[in-house]
Amino acid sequence: MSSSPPPGWYRDPSYPLTERWWDGTTWTDHRRQPEQPVPPVLQPQPPARRGPGRTRAVALAAVGAVLVAGAVTGGVLLLGEDGDGGRQTRTTTASPTSEAEDSPSPTKPATPSPSGDADVVVDGLNGISFPIPDGWENGDRSGEEDAVLVTDGTFDCPGEGSVCRGGVVVSRTVTGSDETSPKILAENDIADAANDAFDRDALEQQPYDGITGHEVVGSGSVAVAGRAGYYVRWRVTTGAGAGGYVQSLVFPSSSGSEAPVLVRFALDAGDDGPPLDDIDEIVEGIRPAVDADTDTGGGVGSSLGPS
Repeated sequence: MSSSPPPGWYRDPSYPLTERWWDGTTWTDHRRQPEQPVPPVLQPQPPARRGPGRTRAVALAAVGAVLVAGAVTGGVLLLGEDGDGGRQTRTTTASPTSEAEDSPSPTKPATPSPSGDADVVVDGLNGISFPIPDGWENGDRSGEEDAVLVTDGTFDCPGEGSVCRGGVVVSRTVTGSDETSPKILAENDIADAANDAFDRDALEQQPYDGITGHEVVGSGSVAVAGRAGYYVRWRVTTGAGAGGYVQSLVFPSSSGSEAPVLVRFALDAGDDGPPLDDIDEIVEGIRPAVDADTDTGGGVGSSLGPS
């Protein structure tokens, strides 16, 4: 004949996270957290063989099963009876770990640039993009009017003025003229490009002490962004410093009104200037830049009227 365990606190079979009082014959409805050292004062319980007591034990077991489910999802845990005969409760909040929590949160993809390439500068007004060669950067915040590219850093101007840049690339749209020939527009612009870069600046200073002469070192037709353009390049000598190179490049826009686009290049010929080959690299890398979201493809930017 088997003997029953002595009265005491045991792990509750209905809810293993708590302890429940065994009176030596049956389970009572007294429960506690395992860390609670003092058992409650027990009330006399009827023998297990009596019908009502047996029914009560079965009912408590069913309640315990419900409490197990409630504890998993966050519910109320039955602890016992208070001094007035009411039930003590403790609200529990479950924190189950799911696969979604174990998995790393997906990183939001970065918004692509209009050109889809971080190594280009987009001239949205004229519908084109420019590559950024080594030693160059975006000219948007350089302070140079209409600049799309400038070389890194500045240096002391050889003549009157404060600081100069080794290279500047400017992009504009030709307006105010009935002339559309890239050849004629480039030939008409080159002298102004030289004066703007090496003669007088916006403050009427002469950073290179003026222009003393020039030489045509290149001209001809060139394909730019899928369109036929024309360029003229001068080697400029100045009163101070090594002088430099200027180039006027004109081609029809590949979008919008197809107005002629003028791109000017100005490079210092001294040690502070970039390689002359950078001009050809930039021209070869000019591409149409169509904004697919607005389907505008660029419009008319800064205008350059007739001389």
